[in-house]
Amino acid sequence: MSRKGLLLFLACGIVWGIPYFFIKIAVEDFSAPTIILARTLIGALVLVPLAIKRKAFIPALKKWKAVLAFAVLEMAVPWWLINNAEDGHINSGLAGLLIATVPFFAMAIGYFYLGDKTAAHPKNVLGLVLGFAGIILLVGIDAFTENLEVLWVGAMILAAIGYAIAPAVTAKNAPDVEMVGILSLSMAVTALIYLVPALLNPLAPGVTKPGLDSWLSLAVLGAVCSALAFVLFFALIREVSYSRSTLITYANTAVAILLGVAFGNEPFTIGMAVGLPLVAAGSYFASRRHN
Repeated sequence: MSRKGLLLFLACGIVWGIPYFFIKIAVEDFSAPTIILARTLIGALVLVPLAIKRKAFIPALKKWKAVLAFAVLEMAVPWWLINNAEDGHINSGLAGLLIATVPFFAMAIGYFYLGDKTAAHPKNVLGLVLGFAGIILLVGIDAFTENLEVLWVGAMILAAIGYAIAPAVTAKNAPDVEMVGILSLSMAVTALIYLVPALLNPLAPGVTKPGLDSWLSLAVLGAVCSALAFVLFFALIREVSYSRSTLITYANTAVAILLGVAFGNEPFTIGMAVGLPLVAAGSYFASRRHN
């Protein structure tokens, strides 16, 4: 991985590692449709003017089928599943672990759908396995024993599959469209999808006045974890390829766990001490191009 690729990888790992933390705060006061509407509306307000300035918005409109597929598979469905799953059904650690399955789905999609035969190189597979073992150690075995709800585990896996498919669809069907155009239009479409549900059910049950921390969480989720995160992610795809870029889910989970230790009074365990180096080593092997 080049120096630029490494910097993009680390940046993506941070900006997509913090959503779990802020979603946990936001769901205390806001409904899932409201959180998704806020993320996509803020993201669209940031990216649409940029897309228009770069003359990427109209080309994205012409590829509306790919844009719609991206919006549904990357935002509309996964974000609803994740927000609802984290609202008392599964813990954040297990959520991060399940989302960390994205690289495995991406490897298969890259190999069979995009024709990237290097994605299945034995050293890449070894890296995936090492990294995932590190994630299991980071999360801890308790994640599998605390009120495990099979339905919501399946929902998280569906979200992971959506995350894996969506970028491949745009890479295959809209390769010449600048991603800021696709991203801005996708966020606008997703915001429209959730506008009515959010207006009908804006707050979490029993909440009459959201706290300042929840409002700030919505702002961060929209501007940083959506608009900025996607721009960085697609820059990473251009730098290291589609299937390797999904390895940021390993870094995301590590960041989420460390945030829990730093701000959530969660203990730093031996599993974390062993898991972090495994995640780093696995990401290194899996992200390299092996011919």
